Amino acid sequence: MAHLLDITSQGDVGTITDESQLPNIKLMEPQQLYELWERQHWVSHTIDLTQDAEDWAALTDEDKGQLAWNLSSFFIGEERVTTQFGGLVGAYEDQSEEAFLCTQQVDEARHAQHFNRFFEQVIGLDGSFEERLEWARRHLNEPFEVLFDQELVQANQRLIDDPKDIEAKVEFITTYMMVIEGTLALTGQYFITDYFEKQGLLPGFLEGFRKISQDEHRHVAYGTWFLQQKCRDPRLREVAEKKLMELIPIAAGVLVPRGADPTSYSILGYSNEETNDFAFTALTRRLKVIGINLGAGEPAVA
Repeated sequence: MAHLLDITSQGDVGTITDESQLPNIKLMEPQQLYELWERQHWVSHTIDLTQDAEDWAALTDEDKGQLAWNLSSFFIGEERVTTQFGGLVGAYEDQSEEAFLCTQQVDEARHAQHFNRFFEQVIGLDGSFEERLEWARRHLNEPFEVLFDQELVQANQRLIDDPKDIEAKVEFITTYMMVIEGTLALTGQYFITDYFEKQGLLPGFLEGFRKISQDEHRHVAYGTWFLQQKCRDPRLREVAEKKLMELIPIAAGVLVPRGADPTSYSILGYSNEETNDFAFTALTRRLKVIGINLGAGEPAVA
C-alpha cells in the first residue's frame, strides 16, 4: 500500500523506495511552502453538496452511524487545531515561518467550515455551528479527548506563556504535525477517501476532503522540516522522542471506535491492522527523515 507522505524539494517522501536515502532528503522550507499555499488555494463555500444530501438520505442507519463517528472526529479535530494554534504562530523565528504558519491557521479554519457545511446541509443538523460541534462530540472516545482537549491545549498554552521556549515548540510540533496530522488525520483521509471513491458517494464532500488532505501534507511537511533542523541537537531530539512515546499509545486509541474491541475492529470495512500499519509506517518513515529512531521495529500500537 502506498504511503503519501510529506512534500519535499524533490517530490513526495512516499516515492522513495530506498529508505537509506530518507535522512538525506532536502525538505521544502517555510518560504517554499508559503508559495505553494498561494498556488493551491481553494474556497470551501463554493463546493456543491446537492448530490451529497441525496446520497446521505439513501444510506442505511448503520452506514450513517459509522460515517458520523468518522466525520465527527474530523469536525471536532479541525475546530480544536484551529483554536489551539495561536501559540505556534507567535513562536515564529523568521518572517517566512511566520507567513507560512499564518496560512496554516487559515487552512484549519477553512477545514472546519467545510465540515460545518456538510453537517448542516447533508446530515441535516439545524442550529448553530457550536450546536453542531456539540452533537459531533457525542461520538468521540476518551483517547480523542485526552489528545485534543488536554495534550494539544497544554502544548499551545506553553507557547503562549513563552513563545521563545524551544522545547515547548518542539513538543507542540511533535504533537500537532507528527501525531495529530501526520499519524491520525492523513490516515483517516486516506481510508475515507478510498471508501467514498469505491462506493461512488458524497462527491462534494470528497472534493473538499481531497483539498484538506493537500493542505495537511503541506502542514506535515513544515513539521518534518522543523524537527529535522532542531533534532540535530541531541537535547531537542530527546524532547521529541519522549513526547512521541507518550502520545503514540493515545493516538492508537483514537483510531478505535467507541465500544469496539481495541485489539480487533474495522472502520468502513478496513481492519485495524490496515489502519495501524498505514498510520505508523508513515510516521516511522518521517522520523527517519528527521533523524529519530524510537527503537527496533515500528512504534508499538494497541
